[in-house]
Order: sequence, then structure tokens, then C-alpha cells
Amino acid sequence: MGEPLRPDAIIGPEGHRWPDTRSRVKEAALALPNLVKLLGRLIRDPRVPVRSKALAGAALAYVASPIDLVPDLIPVLGRSDDLFVAIFAVHHLIRTAGEDVVVEHWDGALDVLEIVNSLIDVAVRFVPVRVRWTLNRLLGR
Repeated sequence: MGEPLRPDAIIGPEGHRWPDTRSRVKEAALALPNLVKLLGRLIRDPRVPVRSKALAGAALAYVASPIDLVPDLIPVLGRSDDLFVAIFAVHHLIRTAGEDVVVEHWDGALDVLEIVNSLIDVAVRFVPVRVRWTLNRLLGR
């Protein structure tokens, strides 16, 4: 896939947003149905590691569960733990599946897949480093 999107490609110097940011985010949002189909297909694909599938299932259970590490009543932070878990699980599932498998299961245009991947790469960087490190250790990476 293409060059990953860097945080400085979204927010430039002095906090100004680059002009194509809105169109990238819009294309990624429109690709959401294809992303959901991709994730479902990856979970059913025997070439994807079982640990990655288990992580995706655990993430789904965590997001659906009313019990959270950070209560949802706390503004912004309450929803962020669910978002962090979901982003990390999607990132991990796509990375461990491999580019060939992901492209095989993707229904949309490949350039849109690259945008989606870039946005996921940027989003996963917002997951706290200690959380990423712990999850990667648990997953044997």
C-alpha cells in the first residue's frame, strides 16, 4: 500500500489544516461500509492469525460492554477508551492479515483503502504508548 499518512500531513505548522484533509476524511467515512465488510471477511479468513481475530472479538466485546476502564460519564475521556481499543484492534487485524489478503477482501478502490489505512495509522498513534506496548507484548509482537 502507499506511504502512510503522517500527523504533519493532517495538521501543519501552527495548527493549520492542510486543504485535502477534509476530502481524505470524507472518503474514509464513505468507505466505512467497505471497512466493516473487510473486517468481517478478515475474521472469517483462515490465513489471518487466530490471536488477531481473538483481539478483534475482545475489542468488540469491550466496546459493547457497559463496563469500561474509564466511565462513559466522564466527558471525552469516557468514550476515548472504547475508541482506542477499537482503533488498535482494527489496526492489528489489518496489519497481521497482510497486504495481499486485505487487498483481496477490499471492495472499494485501492486509493481509498490507502486513505483508510493512513487514517488508521495516524489514529493508532493517539493510543497511549504504554497501552500499545502492553497490547503488543500480550499479542507476542
